[in-house]
Amino acid sequence: MTETSTTGPGTARRPVRQLLAASVGNAVEWYDWYAYTFLATYIAARIFPEESGNSLVPLLSTFAVFAVGFFMRPVGGLLMGAVADRHGRRAALTVTILLMGGSSLLVGLTPTYAAAGVLAPVVLVVARLLQGLSVGGEFAASTTFLVESAGPGRRGLFSSFQYVSTTAGQLAASGVAAALVAGLGEGRMESWGWRVPFLLGAVLSLVGFWIRRGAEETLREPAAGTGGPRPRLLDALRHHPRASLLICGITAGGTLAYYTWTSYLPTYAELNAGIDKADALLAGTLSLAFFALLQPVGGMLSDRYGRKPPLLFFGVGFALLAAPLLRSIGDSFGSLLLVQCAGMVLLTGFTSVSAAVNAEIFPARVRAAGIGFPYSLTVALFGGTAPYVGTLFKELGRPGLFPWYVSALCLVSAAVYLRLPETAHKELER
Repeated sequence: MTETSTTGPGTARRPVRQLLAASVGNAVEWYDWYAYTFLATYIAARIFPEESGNSLVPLLSTFAVFAVGFFMRPVGGLLMGAVADRHGRRAALTVTILLMGGSSLLVGLTPTYAAAGVLAPVVLVVARLLQGLSVGGEFAASTTFLVESAGPGRRGLFSSFQYVSTTAGQLAASGVAAALVAGLGEGRMESWGWRVPFLLGAVLSLVGFWIRRGAEETLREPAAGTGGPRPRLLDALRHHPRASLLICGITAGGTLAYYTWTSYLPTYAELNAGIDKADALLAGTLSLAFFALLQPVGGMLSDRYGRKPPLLFFGVGFALLAAPLLRSIGDSFGSLLLVQCAGMVLLTGFTSVSAAVNAEIFPARVRAAGIGFPYSLTVALFGGTAPYVGTLFKELGRPGLFPWYVSALCLVSAAVYLRLPETAHKELER
C-alpha cells in the first residue's frame, strides 16, 4: 500500500482533477454527516421508541445522537492522518470515502427497534462511530492533499474549496431531506423514506471513490526500505508540540463561530427572537449558498496579501461584532438573513484560509496527522458543543451570555493569529 510520488507538493500535473477529487469526496462525506442531523427525529422514532420499555434504549439514543460522532472525529484525525503520512494522501482519502459509504449504507439498512430490539440502536451507534472516524480522517487527508496539489501562489485558493465542498454537502443533504418530506409526507418518511438519503449517500461514495482512484499522490517520500523510518502514530505531537497547540488556537474561535453561524443560528433565532422555523431554515440555506461563493474569493485574497490579514479580519471582527450581531436579530426573516450573511463575510476570513495555514505549519512527513488530531479535538470541544452551550445558557435564564462566549473565544484566536508567522509566500515545507 506504499505510495511514492514523482510530483511532490505543489507540482500536481492535473490540478483540476486533484481539486475535484478532494472536493467531491469531501462533499459526499459531509452530505452523509448532515443528512443524519436533518433526519435524526425520524431515525429516533424508529430506532429509539419511547415505549420500548428497555432502559438501555434512551441511553443509547443519547450516546448515538449527541456524542459518538464528535467523539470519534479526533480518533479519525489521528488514525487516518497517520495513514496519509505513512502510505500517502490518496490511500487515506480512499479509506475515508469507503468508510463513509459503508457507514451510510449501514444507517440506511439499520433494522427498526420493532424488528430487532436493542440490536437496532447498537447497529446505529456502530454506524455513527464509522461516520465520525471518517469525517475526522477526511479533514486531515483532504486538507493536506488540497494544499500539496496547489501550484505556486494558489494554496489559499485550493484550500478554500475545503469549505466550498463542505457547504455543498450540507446544502445537498438539506435539499434531499426537504424534497423527500414534501414528496412522501410524514407517514412514509417515518416508515421508510428516512432511509433513502443514506442509501443515496452510499452510491455517491462509490462515485467519490472512483474519482479519487485517478488522483495523483502528493506525498513525496522514498520507497519503503530506502529512506528513514516511517512516522509513528504520535510523532507529530511528540516532535511538534508547539505546532499542535497552534492548530488548537487557530481553530478554537473559528470552529465555534462556524457551528454557531451555520448550524445553531436558526435554532438560536427561534429560541431568542421568536422567528418562525420555516423562515429560520430558509435564511440559513440562503446564507450558506452565499458563504460557499465567498470562499474562493477569500482564498485568492490570502494568496496575494497573506494569511494573517483575513484571519485577523475574522478574529477581531467576531470578537467585536458577534454579540451586537446576535442581539440585533429581530423577529423578521430579513433581520436574520442580514445577520447571517454579515457573519458569513467575517467567517470567510477563517474558513477560506484555515486549511492552508494548518498545512503550512507542519512538515510533509507528519502533516496529515499533525493537522488531524488537534483540529478534530478542538472542533469536538468547541464546535460540536456550540448548540448545547447556547441552549444551556437559555435554560439557565442567561441567553445573553452566549454571544459573549463566542466573542471571547474569537478574541483568544485573534491573539494567536497576531503572533503567527506569515507563510503565504513561503515554499511549502517538505
